[in-house]
Amino acid sequence: MTIVQSDTERVDSLVDELLADHPPQSTDAAVFLGEQFDRGLAWVHFPDGEGGLGLSPALHARVTTRLTEAGAPSAAMRNVIGYGMVAPTIVVHGTEEQKRRYLRPLFTGEEVWCQLFSEPGSGSDVASLATRAVRDGDEWVVNGQKVWTTVAHLSSKGLLLARTNPELPKHQGITCFLIDLHQPGVEVRPLHQITGEAEFNEVFFSDARVADADRLGGEGEGWRTAITTLMNERVSIGGGVSRRGTGPIDVAVKLFKDRWAGDTSAHAMALRDRLMQLWVASEATRLTNQRAADLRRRGTPGPEGSVGKLAFAEQNKQITEFAVDLLGPEGMLHSSTYPKIRPSGVSLGGPDVHKQFLRTRANSIEGGTSEVMKNILGERVLGLPGDVRSDKDVAWKDVPRS
Repeated sequence: MTIVQSDTERVDSLVDELLADHPPQSTDAAVFLGEQFDRGLAWVHFPDGEGGLGLSPALHARVTTRLTEAGAPSAAMRNVIGYGMVAPTIVVHGTEEQKRRYLRPLFTGEEVWCQLFSEPGSGSDVASLATRAVRDGDEWVVNGQKVWTTVAHLSSKGLLLARTNPELPKHQGITCFLIDLHQPGVEVRPLHQITGEAEFNEVFFSDARVADADRLGGEGEGWRTAITTLMNERVSIGGGVSRRGTGPIDVAVKLFKDRWAGDTSAHAMALRDRLMQLWVASEATRLTNQRAADLRRRGTPGPEGSVGKLAFAEQNKQITEFAVDLLGPEGMLHSSTYPKIRPSGVSLGGPDVHKQFLRTRANSIEGGTSEVMKNILGERVLGLPGDVRSDKDVAWKDVPRS
């Protein structure tokens, strides 16, 4: 979609009016975000009436930048899973009633969302999931377990994949639902990570119910719906376009300047060389993400999301490992009290080098492992032969399981 000057002027005018009518410093966050949604500035590339204006995705970045600089609240930070993954899926696959019901409170943070895909026996192979949903009149009865569910302890709603027909091959017998987590039959238990925090959770369903009206997409079409979510998840995790030199590389640069800038020893020069290589790689990824963002259009993103996600995961691990090396022997000591807490959001570590190092280990797992990303890029971008899939046409109930 070509951006014309009138579109830019229209968006700028709407942002100006929003900031003038509701100054961020004196307006409740939920009220401000509600006004932002109603004026089509939530996701400007979404359709009119659904938090958007039907404009180019490039203008969405312009809105986000302007509002951030003005100190406005961030819907992405208040509802990270809902904002980046659930909302685009509802827009593509939801009914008009579902869009009216869910998008606005999702954006304001009044309803926090989580993603209920992974299971103890279905991680990288999500399509092999075993959680069952059985039809009971106008409702479905759900039984099963999900795992590694980010911020489930804060969520009131969940995007659920469940098996509705075990007689079909694994990809064909799945259906997607929008489920209430504050109902009988749903239990959320914490999973403490190596950081000491528990932003991940286990979620158990015991005869929990979901209305058929909250089925997202057609019965048995859950895998198609899930692909939309997963592609947006990878873009959300690794496809963000930040300012040059920000993020983990910024922490590493500051640490080097503080501890090694005046040192001319061979070891210090070797560290500087490693730092420059990491900085160049980080900048190359940032620019790649910028190009991908410029090309991306509303709907399911393409494999470029897997490029950004793979680079993000592996580079973050390398950068934070380097930052710990810069600390010398101090790097072996954990700087915090290692609290066993359930955080109020998703944390990538912040300025705490030790915590950041531990947290980034998860980057190569969450949102699809690095190995899965390489498979996607090999098959969908490079055209390499796919993995042998012996269970592709076998009914799910007949596939051997351990």
